[in-house]
Amino acid sequence: MLDLEEQEQFDALKAWWKRYGGALMTVVLVLAITVSAIQGWRYYQRRQAAQASALFGVLQEVAQGGDASKIREASGEIMSRYPGTAYAPRAALIAAHANYAHGDAKSAKAQLQWVIDHAGEPALRDIARLRLASVLFDEKDAKGALALLNAKHGASFDALYADLSGDILAVQGQTAKAKRAYKTALARLDKHLEYRKVVQMKLDALGTE
Repeated sequence: MLDLEEQEQFDALKAWWKRYGGALMTVVLVLAITVSAIQGWRYYQRRQAAQASALFGVLQEVAQGGDASKIREASGEIMSRYPGTAYAPRAALIAAHANYAHGDAKSAKAQLQWVIDHAGEPALRDIARLRLASVLFDEKDAKGALALLNAKHGASFDALYADLSGDILAVQGQTAKAKRAYKTALARLDKHLEYRKVVQMKLDALGTE
C-alpha cells in the first residue's frame, strides 16, 4: 500500500499521463515511422544505385561498340528508371556524345540540357554546359553559347570556359575580348599541359595590341 506522499506522486503521474500521454505516444509513433521510412528509403536508394550501376556497365560496353541506337536505348533506360542516381547524368553525357557524333544534334542538346537541369554533381553540370556551348557554337548560335559559358562554374573549368569563349569572340570579330579570354585560359591552364601551345597560337594569331 502506498503512503500518502507516494500516493500523491502516483496520482500526479496518472494525471500527467492522462493529459499528455496521448500526445507522447503520437510523437513516439511518428518517430518510429520516420526512422522506418528513412531506413526504407536508404535501402531503396542502395537498391536503385545497384541496379543503375549494372545498367551503366551495359551502357559502357555498348558505347565501345559505337552503335548509337543501342546507346540511346541503354542510356534512356537509366535516365528514365533511375534519374536520381549518379549514373543517370553520366549516361546522358555518353548518349549526347554518341548522338552528336552520328549527326543527331537535337537529341544531343536535349540530353546535355537534362544533365544541366538534373545532375547533382556540379562538375557534371559544368561539363554539360561546356559541351552544349560547343554544340551551339558549331550551329552558329554564338549568343546562346556565350550565355552558357558566362554561367557560374567551378574554378577547375575556368581555362576551358575561357578558351571556348575566346574562340567564339574571335569568330565574332571581338578581338580584344577574345585576347582577354585566351589570356585567362593561359593563366588558368596547368603550365605543363601541351594544350597551352594551342591556346598561345590562337592568341598570337589575333596579332599584337
